Amino acid sequence: MALAAAMLVPSVADFAESTEPEPAPLHANTLAAFDRYVKLTEARNEEERERGTNLLWVDDLPRPERDEAYAALKRGEVKMKKMETLDGGKPIACPGGIIHHWEGLVFIPGAKLDDVLGTLEDYDKHSVYYAPDVERSKIESRNGDHFRVFLRFRRHKVITVVLDTEHDIQYFRDGPELAHSRSSALRIAEVENPGKPDEREKPPGQDGGFLWRMETWWRMEERDGGVYVQSEVVSLTRDIPVLLRWMIEPFVTSIPRETLTATLVATRKAVEAPRRSIGEPSR
Repeated sequence: MALAAAMLVPSVADFAESTEPEPAPLHANTLAAFDRYVKLTEARNEEERERGTNLLWVDDLPRPERDEAYAALKRGEVKMKKMETLDGGKPIACPGGIIHHWEGLVFIPGAKLDDVLGTLEDYDKHSVYYAPDVERSKIESRNGDHFRVFLRFRRHKVITVVLDTEHDIQYFRDGPELAHSRSSALRIAEVENPGKPDEREKPPGQDGGFLWRMETWWRMEERDGGVYVQSEVVSLTRDIPVLLRWMIEPFVTSIPRETLTATLVATRKAVEAPRRSIGEPSR
């Protein structure tokens, strides 16, 4: 799931010296900007669900592009879209931070909605489904379709970053063939010396700034002989110094897209795995 799509962004120090970056404190105005962004993104999602049509982002494309998008999905491709939530038609400035916003869509042929929900809700096995990005996973509590989950993320990009995270996740069954979920990272702590006797968590918001916040929306729709699975992720990381932005920004902005793509591909493989084990052809 999109919980495995943590946007772990290397800092300038990683490129300049390949050393541990200086702490990048999370300031109140940075967090306020992100909260505003999320609030407006949530309102848009609720509006779209209440409307009940064109629940997949490709449905809003012009007819020729939409037909090609669906054909690509049937071929096994992942369709991605860079998103931006505006406030009164204007971009939302985020001083000291970068807001990453991507939406991805994949098709799982032959699957049923219950197959997808069963896989996504099987958090104790997410360290298997989404390895190596998810190193540990555990359901801390469950009340019906409401989960509290622990995930340890590991990402290697010049340096290795490990994050301990806790998530609040709620699933909603909107109809026989429709469902959605909403996930918020309640706590994100960078781990120092992971796996060693002196392992410890850095104070959240007083770390390298690889991932400060993450919010995720999922939609699932069963039709066309399978299930369409869409994930939208908004995350917050530290900003990049202006003098090096020209060099680093293209690399930094590629990571959220790549990790979300990998998450959707891993979800499809996890859903298809039981069918492959009983001899059904993989697609």
